[in-house]
Amino acid sequence: MIAVFVLKRIGAGVVLLLVLSFLVFSLLSLSPGTPLQALLGTRTASPELIDSLNVRYHLNDPFIVQYGRWLGDVVRLDLGSSISVQSGTAVGDILGERLVLTVELALYALLLVLAVGLPLGMAAGIRRGRRLDRAVSLGATMAISAPAFVMAIVLLYIFGVALKWFPVYGTGTGFTERVSHLTLPAVTLATVLSAVLIRQTRAAMMNVMSQDYVAFARLRGLSPRRILVRYALRNASLPVITSLGLILVSLLSSTLFIEQVFSLPGVGTLLLQAVTNTDVPVVQGTVLILGAAVILINLAVDLLSLVFDPRVRLVAKEGA
Repeated sequence: MIAVFVLKRIGAGVVLLLVLSFLVFSLLSLSPGTPLQALLGTRTASPELIDSLNVRYHLNDPFIVQYGRWLGDVVRLDLGSSISVQSGTAVGDILGERLVLTVELALYALLLVLAVGLPLGMAAGIRRGRRLDRAVSLGATMAISAPAFVMAIVLLYIFGVALKWFPVYGTGTGFTERVSHLTLPAVTLATVLSAVLIRQTRAAMMNVMSQDYVAFARLRGLSPRRILVRYALRNASLPVITSLGLILVSLLSSTLFIEQVFSLPGVGTLLLQAVTNTDVPVVQGTVLILGAAVILINLAVDLLSLVFDPRVRLVAKEGA
């Protein structure tokens, strides 16, 4: 039954990717500029050159034929070639280079979110109404109210320009330099999202600690550590896991702005360049990969929910 549930989710994800790719393809065809302009570049637009490019890239074909040809190539794991960003280079190769940096940045930020958000959220939820709870809640409210691009500029000026503790642009070479270059972008991403996790964890812990089974465990004389590990953490895990999935998706989408501020050659920068240059293969390939990543993250959250919460398993069996 669980396998049927997972297969249904995968099938729904495939349909969603098809709809997403069709919408993006449609929007690109309606946007100002044409792929032909990107292909011509600075060359003289002679009739012979225009005809040869139209024939080579099938630019005169109807819209639905062009989309069908692209979709057929994708089924064969061929995302096409760039027509402007790195003209003639396979989209898969371009994405492979850029995706590594974006994933590293997202994982670095996620580690910071977990290191800050979970302990503070748990501590605030357990000590509800006390000084620590009020301080953590105030800090989370301030952090969640700060726009990411404003936070990026502030951190960049203070720690990069004024104090010169961290580099202000580039990626560096080697593990140590890479960590140094990605620290400010990761902290920028983690600041707002840590506040989200703090509030979600705090609410989950407050709800669990007010349950009757926790009060009964205290009456039985169980130690606070055992109550926390055996009852509180397990029962508060489901909303926290769900919020982590949303946070990871937000990290992938937020890198578009952060990469621009810190001059990082990641997927966000690539997507912006491709949209500006009407590089349809790169835009389509990037959106497809990011969409697949979001779907896989949501599927992973569903599977973890099945593991941690028997109620979700029951619902999954009934739905299957």
